[in-house]
Parts: sequence; C-alpha cells; structure tokens
Amino acid sequence: MAAGEPEGPRGDRKPGSAGEAGERLQRGRAAMKLLRGDGGTGPALVALALWPLLAPGAQAVEPISLGLALAGAAASAALTGVGLFSYPGFFCYFTECCLQKPRAELETVLRKDLDKKLFGQPLAKKVIVKSVPGFLNNPNPKKPLALSLHGWTGTGKNFVSKIIAESIYEEGLKSKYVHQFVSTLHFPHFQNLTQYKDQLQMWIRGNVSNCARSIFIFDEMDKMHAGLIDSIKPFLDYYEELDGVSYRKAIFLFLSNAGAEKITEVALDFWKSGKNRDDMKLKDLEQLSVSVFNNKNSGFWHSSLIDRHLIDHFVPFLPLEYKHVKMCVRVELKSRGYVVDEDIVTQVADEMTYFPKEERIFSNKGCKTVCTKLDFYL
Repeated sequence: MAAGEPEGPRGDRKPGSAGEAGERLQRGRAAMKLLRGDGGTGPALVALALWPLLAPGAQAVEPISLGLALAGAAASAALTGVGLFSYPGFFCYFTECCLQKPRAELETVLRKDLDKKLFGQPLAKKVIVKSVPGFLNNPNPKKPLALSLHGWTGTGKNFVSKIIAESIYEEGLKSKYVHQFVSTLHFPHFQNLTQYKDQLQMWIRGNVSNCARSIFIFDEMDKMHAGLIDSIKPFLDYYEELDGVSYRKAIFLFLSNAGAEKITEVALDFWKSGKNRDDMKLKDLEQLSVSVFNNKNSGFWHSSLIDRHLIDHFVPFLPLEYKHVKMCVRVELKSRGYVVDEDIVTQVADEMTYFPKEERIFSNKGCKTVCTKLDFYL
C-alpha cells in the first residue's frame, strides 16, 4: 500500500477579464520606473508596484506588461540586495500557499458556514467555532489541535471536517495541505499493521515538513485496527520538535461512530424530560471519552492518545430529529436551484426511518440519504 492517499486535484486560478492592452502596458512601465527610481527601492515598493498586476481580481496581464514590471523589480532587487521572489506572499498570488487565508476571515467564514449548513448540533458548533480559530490565532501552540468527532452516521461529522478544511484552504478537501485517511481503504489488513504504522509516521512527517499547518483527517476510526493510531502519539504530544520537525501547528481530526450509543442515551433523556437540546452542555456528555476508550470495536480502544489526554476535545454529534431532516431537504433543494416545495420536503422527511420504534424521534441515518431520496421527486 502507498504511504498515503494521492493528492486531490487542485484547481488553477483563473485570470480576470482582460482590460485595455495600453493600460496594462502603461502600468508595467510605471512599475518599472518606480522600481528603478533612486536606487533605494525595497520590497515594499516591489509589492506596491506589482499590486495592480497581481491583486486578486485584477485584469489579465499580458507577458510584455508583466515582463517590464518584473524586469524593473529584478533590477531593483540587484541594487538593494532584496530578492523579489523571497518577498512574503508573492507566490501566493499564483498558487495555493500554506495557510494563506487571513485568520480573521477564516473565523468569519467558519462561523457563517456552520450557522448556515449545520443543523441540530449546538455542542459541535460551539466547540468548533471556539477551538479552531483560537488554535490558529495562537502563534506558538504547545501541541497540535486534536479533535475527535463522534456520533451516528449522517449527523454531520464528515460535513464539519469539510467545512473546517474549506475555511482554512480555498481548495478545501482537495488542497495539497489537507490529507484524508479512510480506515477500510488505507489500512484494510491487520497483518500489515506494522507496515501501516511506519508508513503513517513517514507520511505525516513529510507533509508537516512541507507545511506546518497541515490538516489530517482520519475517517472510520471505529473501523481502524486497535493500536494503529497510537503510532502517531509522538506527533500529538507536547514536544518542541522531533528530529528537527515541529508538529505543534498541525490539525488532526478523528471521525468515529464510537460513542454514538452514549450520545443517543443522553439526547433521549433530554427529550423525555422535556428539555431543549440546545441547552445541553458538554458536561452532560463528560463520559463520552471513557465510552470511546473502552469500546473494543474502535481504533481508540485503550489508546494512549486518550490515556495521555492528547485529544483536546471529544465533539458529540447528536442524533437528528424530524425537523432537522426537513432543514437538510430545504438546503439541498436550494443548492440544486429549485424553489423550496414544502410538500416535497415533507414527503422526503416522512420516508426516512426513525428510532426508537414507538416514539420515532431520531433519524436512523441522519441526513445521509436525503440527496438520493430527493432525486426520486426531481
């Protein structure tokens, strides 16, 4: 098996619409003149002169215009001893860079997407909105951020990992800095456990060396062979560096169905007592980590990551109710360009199966099959 999943495709930046050729040529000459003037041009003037040509949304640049600007910049760099291409952020106008999105923008995007797209998960939303931006705003974290997302299928775990990736990198899950592992795909054979451990360590080390703000997503943790995930324990611990590499700025997301029974038990008790699920607190699910640790059918079974308190947050995803399924149907209709038809919304929601049998409170598959069921009506 390969050491890791191949990189996903990366989209190319598309230039804006072309403007007048003469205006672009004039801008290029002006840039060259500014960069050559007085012999004292520094990187600030380099950025200032090239900004009209390189800024996001700028008009397409003809080779002669950009060539004149770069020629002037090169001349200036030779005079000042400052390399143009070493100027921070220069290449980020042309290709994806490691955490290039401003952190203030990141927090806004993350909060907006969670509010708009994630339903019935007050605890998960609260933890994610606080922990991810808080971690990225810390210039010197003591350890990587490790979040373990737990709940039944269709409750939003994969969806939230996608939102987190998109809030940090424009390419989202296709970014070369976002790496996904699926247990049944990448680690299928128990007899290869030792090989998997070595490969996993090498792959994480290589990607963090390339980008300190790498994101690693481990899906189907409940199907992972026990003991495998412990091989990455050194990377999640409180080490300054390991063999010259610091892992403290990386993000690790673990997705699992383990612990879903405990979450459902608490959610059902809330419903029976007439309490609002939005009033649920993390302390109401403080035994979640113990449940996961003692689950023999989980990759976290007796894991040192839990025993050594290296998982920062166990994030519970509550089972979705009938009203949440209807919200998912409405969003899917809008995303396909349809006007929301409440009759269709109700029919799709009614076709889902719910539990417990008598009360029919929670959807067995959350919103997972909404898309395919909606196809029948469209």
